[in-house]
Amino acid sequence: MRRPLSVASAYLLAAGALHAQSSPPPPTSAPAAAVPSSASPRLPQDRHEGLTVSVDPYVNSQRAKEKFGKSANPLRAGILPVDVYLKNETPHPIKIDLEAVQLEVRLDDGNRQDLDWLTVGQVASLIVHPGGTPTPSVRRFPVGIPTPSKDKKADDFAAELRPFALDSDVVPPLGSTHGFLFFNMSHNFEAALKSSLYLPDVSSLPDRKPLMFFEVPLSGNSPAPSADSQQ
Repeated sequence: MRRPLSVASAYLLAAGALHAQSSPPPPTSAPAAAVPSSASPRLPQDRHEGLTVSVDPYVNSQRAKEKFGKSANPLRAGILPVDVYLKNETPHPIKIDLEAVQLEVRLDDGNRQDLDWLTVGQVASLIVHPGGTPTPSVRRFPVGIPTPSKDKKADDFAAELRPFALDSDVVPPLGSTHGFLFFNMSHNFEAALKSSLYLPDVSSLPDRKPLMFFEVPLSGNSPAPSADSQQ
């Protein structure tokens, strides 16, 4: 059973309370930057059985603004965007169970908290309504498929974010793909640098042969969180 998002973020909300401040009115939206075609070799990665998983967390506010635009910047709402790169060096497709992917956060008290990723609709809702939370009882739709909403502003932000989201759970033979997963850090971006992306369910097609799990630390060469990313 998947943990409700509101419970999964409870420790982070408490840890980041001192950093969270009310956000100023969103500025005019800027065009989103183009998505890069390949991962840098300096990115943290886990590689085995012909698959390489690399991660690029956006903890710096200016960098996130350049990527998503000022108004749709997830960091404003305390949400961490993680660009996930998947490279398949085998002659067979590899399937990732995206529903099972989580962010493992190591807290200062020694405990660990596992966070589910948010859909672009949930991210957009938190950007528009910072005091609200995504509804944990609603089943998550596949990435890239919009969910019905009566919030026009949130729908507009979701449309801006959707092209950046990781929208495929199959990596083609000798191919690669990448896209963002979003995690609610409740503005505690310092904790992001103590976290790891965990992919427990990966298999080779068509026989669905399971591969060993992948665990990639986010620390690597990521820049320290900027001051305004915690606002």
